[in-house]
Amino acid sequence: MTVGSAMRLAARSGLIVAALLLGGCSDWARGVAETARRVAHPSPELPTREEVLARPYFQMRVDQGRHSAVLVLGNVDGDREAWYSGDGVIVFLRHGLLVKSSGMGWGDLVGTSLPAGSPFLAGLQRLEAPVVGARVVDLSPGYRYGVRVESRLSPGPMESVQILGEAHELRRIDEHVSAAGLDWQADNRYWVDPADGLVWKTRQTLPDGPTLTLTMLRPYQPEAETP
Repeated sequence: MTVGSAMRLAARSGLIVAALLLGGCSDWARGVAETARRVAHPSPELPTREEVLARPYFQMRVDQGRHSAVLVLGNVDGDREAWYSGDGVIVFLRHGLLVKSSGMGWGDLVGTSLPAGSPFLAGLQRLEAPVVGARVVDLSPGYRYGVRVESRLSPGPMESVQILGEAHELRRIDEHVSAAGLDWQADNRYWVDPADGLVWKTRQTLPDGPTLTLTMLRPYQPEAETP
């Protein structure tokens, strides 16, 4: 992403720190950071549809147990999106898959390597039959690098998913994951737009971590970006 395109994204998402992009500090950078603190923070009262649409930011809701927060999009690097909270947590997604995290209290997913033929890269909307594959993750703490996670993805039924009072007809994709080296297994779900592959909602359990439900309130769609 160029500096120019990053600044355009910042204007819409409200959270790119200028120090990272421009190598310095400015009134603009401080204003952006303050906007992020106001918008993306843990809150017992999540925004209404009207409030979401009234703000020019890409927004995502994260639920973990009884805790909820709204995060805003801060950066896009290729196909990887970085979503920020107001208290220093960053969640990184690739085509709906949580591939990295930072600032989590229990530990972090340091990175994820996807093979070239991964259904996530091809688009989950194209999945027509069960597929067995794998990805490699790095975990912290403990310097656990190169952990192989086995995956079985299966297309499920169409389901109506309510988001901010609007019904979305989405294809459910079920994933069973396991890592023999961690003696760990879990079941993930992804609700995918069958037309364009946008993952509107997903429930994922991190290796040795909690289960997170991610719901797009105002999703980032690259084809909608203006040059």
